Amino acid sequence: MSAYKRVQAIIIIIIIITTTITITITITIIIKQWATFARVWHIYDATWQNPFDSAKKICKVLMGVNKPVYHPLVDCGDQVVVINSRDIALPGDEWKKRVYFHHTGYHGGATWTLAWELHEKDPTMVMWKAVYHHMKGNLKRRHTMQRLHIYPDSNVPKEIMENISNQIRQPRRVPIRLDTYSEEDVQQYPKVADWPKDYILR
Repeated sequence: MSAYKRVQAIIIIIIIITTTITITITITIIIKQWATFARVWHIYDATWQNPFDSAKKICKVLMGVNKPVYHPLVDCGDQVVVINSRDIALPGDEWKKRVYFHHTGYHGGATWTLAWELHEKDPTMVMWKAVYHHMKGNLKRRHTMQRLHIYPDSNVPKEIMENISNQIRQPRRVPIRLDTYSEEDVQQYPKVADWPKDYILR
């Protein structure tokens, strides 16, 4: 084999390798772009969570603030499914003190509803209002809120559950009741102090 043909073969191999690398990089960039602009479905468990702290996290995902391509004029937010909204927890005595105002637009059409009354009527409404009021009031808010799906319990339609691919972390750890611990967990828990030998348990 002559030196000219060897050089020609090496050049062809280099061209093939660089073309393959370029195609691979291009496909990777395209997939990243698809993943960035795709509408991802997220799930959020509202059990024992403050709806106003939860609203901060949910709004970021609904508006797409967590994405690198975010712009206020670009509609790039994701879908959010909130479950167990019946089990939300308001801090202190907010259930008795927080009041929701509504006006029909007619004379004498003003109503004031306490948070616990509204929650009894519709277990999803307190969470919905928390997210709605946390979002900036512009013309896109109504369309953005259509991507929020709230369910009072964990019964979510199958066609929605099939789409979910991510979970939003809860801002607060859910406390565990003492009667839910197994006997083995209780025995393994480290003892800080023990009863004196002459102490009588009654």
